[in-house]
Amino acid sequence: MSKAGPAGAAGRQVNSRLENYRNMSPEERLDTLVKAVGLDASDRALLAAPGALPLARANGMIENVVGTFELPLAIATNFRINGRDYLIPMAVEEPSIVAAASYMARIARTCGGFETSSTDPVMRAQVQVIGLTDPFGARLELLAARDEILAAANERDKVLIGLGGGCRDIEVHVFPQTPRGPMVVLHLLVDVRDAMGANTVNTMAETVAPIVERITGGTVRLRILSNLADRRLARARVCLTEEALATKEFSGRRIIEGILDAYTFAAVDPYRAATHNKGIMNGIDPVVVATGNDWRAIEAGAHAWAARDGRYTSLTTWELDKDGRLVGTLEMPMALGLVGGATKTHPLAQLALRILGVGSAQELAEVAVAVGLAQNMAALRALATEGIQRGHMALHARNIAIVAGAVGEEIDKVASELAAAHDVRTDRAAEILARLRKR
Repeated sequence: MSKAGPAGAAGRQVNSRLENYRNMSPEERLDTLVKAVGLDASDRALLAAPGALPLARANGMIENVVGTFELPLAIATNFRINGRDYLIPMAVEEPSIVAAASYMARIARTCGGFETSSTDPVMRAQVQVIGLTDPFGARLELLAARDEILAAANERDKVLIGLGGGCRDIEVHVFPQTPRGPMVVLHLLVDVRDAMGANTVNTMAETVAPIVERITGGTVRLRILSNLADRRLARARVCLTEEALATKEFSGRRIIEGILDAYTFAAVDPYRAATHNKGIMNGIDPVVVATGNDWRAIEAGAHAWAARDGRYTSLTTWELDKDGRLVGTLEMPMALGLVGGATKTHPLAQLALRILGVGSAQELAEVAVAVGLAQNMAALRALATEGIQRGHMALHARNIAIVAGAVGEEIDKVASELAAAHDVRTDRAAEILARLRKR
């Protein structure tokens, strides 16, 4: 198990409590970030200019490229995780996400912040075997050949072995009755270190396939990783007092009771759980995207994990400790990497990792789940008090103002009037804009 240490990647210390950051201009925010993290002039220039991904590089990343597509890149502030401050890059288009995460991190900060931990970065590769009449016997034959299978798998990646990773063990699962006959599935359990691991485990599965056929007498079909990375878990915990949660309108105890009621709804009802868990991923996905990782794999693993007991339910838990404090926890698969893929080819992904200052893929995973827990806390707190729309629509008003044609200072003026009237509509924004311009 790994904890994100206070030293991080380069032993640096940052202060994530950036005063008045939300009210700064983008240029002022960038200057503040550069100073806080210690970025150089080339880093600043990369963030300041549009089109950070050159078309030639994009053309080498995927097929049929015709251009690039940009998302807003923001910084979530106030996060303290395992006693260390982090500034969190988030790439996302939905209003209120970054603000909500930052605000919840500020509340959590007064109670010590987030505690995180993780397991070793072990991924699964699956080797499917068909055409067997004795699947249980084949299972035992494969288990008996464990050392041969591990040796063959590890022969394919000496670099990974040198870094302390490699194929650690095997599992063999039997499906005696399927519409296609008996089926045996060999799992390779591979410690992929700081990689996401897809290419590594897929190559190992391809390598051992002939050995599996020879041992079992069956036919190998699929040789592919599993995105249910249930051996690669990251965990986050937060403990909140009544005083930290209290607002002018609601007592801390009222908010705690509301959050517990809202969580219980998600725990028992899959219709609510789907939206509840989407809110968690509102925090996690932007970190995954900003760092060039595979958000689709993370989503697949998250929702499979939420249904691992045969019923879809909440990814988080919320409960009271013996002192009456609210305790939130999140544990889920988190297959993130620092090497390979877009993390090495996309200039902004590399810069996002430098801003985070993480020293390992496990530390990155722990940061991501802490943000997911903060996002869930924000949604539950809003639902338990004034409702989700009040804060969200106030921020969404800026988008509506832009759609109506507002530019420059007009955007904030139109958005403020929309939010104050609790009437966030494009036609209303157009009316306000027309009135402002007549003046």
